[in-house]
Amino acid sequence: MEEKIYNTMKRSGGMNITLGILMIVFGLTAGVLMIVTGGRLLVKKADILF
Repeated sequence: MEEKIYNTMKRSGGMNITLGILMIVFGLTAGVLMIVTGGRLLVKKADILF
């Protein structure tokens, strides 16, 4: 169960970073926010306590 949550957060964070890079083409602010949010997800996944 715990591993599934970590994997989901990892995929979500990676996808946010990828979409953020693509969004920079369409809107600079939206792209930067997506990159920041994805980075935070990847960093904070280690802080989850069960």
